Amino acid sequence: MWQVPRQLCVHVARGSRLSGPWNRPAAFMSTLLINQAQYAWLKELGLREENEGVYNGSWGGRGEVITTYCPANNEPIARVRQASVADYEETVKKAREAWRVWAEVPAPKRGEIVRQIGDALREKIQILGSLVSLEMGKILVEGVGEVQEYVDICDYAVGLSRMIGGPILPSERPGHALIEQWNPVGLVGIITAFNFPVAVYGWNNAIAMICGNVCLWKGAPTTSLISVAVTKIIAKVLEDNQLPGAICSLTCGGADIGTAMAKDERVNLLSFTGSTQVGKQVALMVQERFGRSLLELGGNNAIIAFEDADLSLVVPSALFAAVGTAGQRCTTARRLFLHESIHDEVVNRLKKAYAQIRVGNPWDSNVLYGPLHTKQAVSMFLGAVEEAKKEGGTVVYGGKVMDRPGNYVEPTIVTGLAHNASIAHTETFAPILYVFKFKNEEEVFAWNNEVKQGLSSSIFTKDLGRIFRWLGPKGSDCGIVNVNIPTSGAEIGGAFGGEKHTGGGRESGSDAWKQYMRRSTCTINYSKDLPLAQGIKFQ
Repeated sequence: MWQVPRQLCVHVARGSRLSGPWNRPAAFMSTLLINQAQYAWLKELGLREENEGVYNGSWGGRGEVITTYCPANNEPIARVRQASVADYEETVKKAREAWRVWAEVPAPKRGEIVRQIGDALREKIQILGSLVSLEMGKILVEGVGEVQEYVDICDYAVGLSRMIGGPILPSERPGHALIEQWNPVGLVGIITAFNFPVAVYGWNNAIAMICGNVCLWKGAPTTSLISVAVTKIIAKVLEDNQLPGAICSLTCGGADIGTAMAKDERVNLLSFTGSTQVGKQVALMVQERFGRSLLELGGNNAIIAFEDADLSLVVPSALFAAVGTAGQRCTTARRLFLHESIHDEVVNRLKKAYAQIRVGNPWDSNVLYGPLHTKQAVSMFLGAVEEAKKEGGTVVYGGKVMDRPGNYVEPTIVTGLAHNASIAHTETFAPILYVFKFKNEEEVFAWNNEVKQGLSSSIFTKDLGRIFRWLGPKGSDCGIVNVNIPTSGAEIGGAFGGEKHTGGGRESGSDAWKQYMRRSTCTINYSKDLPLAQGIKFQ
């Protein structure tokens, strides 16, 4: 579980903390992108050739060393020493000690710290967004936008810090008060995926902090530099406020660290973002110890366009939802259902739109389409295209690997599959859009819901009755149910998450803060009598 692909790792002998040399040839070190002039800006984020991947008030790490690579050219960026199990144990102890300090800070004061974190991120937004483009591979505007999500959720959390709390309820007994008391759960473990290496941590971190929790982060190994850079920004804010750095701890690592977090009773809540397959293992391990988990797993999202749809909205929406982040969002549109009367026209318009997509290095500001994150993702893309053909699909656009350095594939459109084709019910993290014809509302609503995942969905129509049927109990069974907008691009003000095999977790806005707290029902007798509930007499 959480195994780092072999070709993404450079293994070295285990050693002590990184005070000593790393024993790598000078020729290898000179090939790192961080040592090239055009990437010198990486050092403005506190990064260097060799980086320590453990933070608990001080930096260290005694685990394996990995090299992270740029998906646009597969060249090495820099190296990170990950956490050992011993580092993990030490970090958890320090985090729990830090909680004793943090929990005593009034919630509005905690909000002030989160505000400062948001401001610090805002100051570094362009350069941090560039790192997201370089290490994850998403285009620059999306990389900057992802950091903006963290900034936005910090702003949201500041206001929330003065609002969280429970109601005072009417008591049936005279001289009694009935209230709800909300308290932090304690230590929140946060395991994030490669595709949103900043924002998903931010959703969890900002809300968990104002609720009075401390956080322990394990990011994806392939985006370890982002985890280190973000933590350095947060650590500076905590240090400036004379607060324990372990309030926001970091343990970069792989399977051993992820498993330790899932099994550790000291981790009061574990937020996991990743595949349904791994998420199921996480859920079972956490449930076995009666712990709490917050799961954000797979999505197999659909856009439905009816005969009355505004095609000037449908085409750009489908384009962005299917091709944005090279199809590597959990909310990516993977299925497009078109009413039979508009099917051919929309497919032709989409093919023309796909042909206009500007491909290039993701950090170039005019580029709209970048690489897949790893070579393994390219292989999965090719496998899915071949499987779609075997099941009767026709590739009407794309379907091949691009002839250029890096992990680039052609954005792909497949038509002719049955709505229940196996490949169409499988989430492939790649820019493949399966297009289907439908006849009526009843059948297409059923097709939307027939997949195991239940994250995001959208319809395009002007029919008010249909809109409310779509939103109602017989409509979409997803956690995100949109009308006349894409499946992707959620705002931070709403609760983000999905149903069924998506995991049921909710992050970000609305009342998602409740997941990071425990609720107590408190009855206070301020009278001199002792009336019992339900009028029971016991004397």
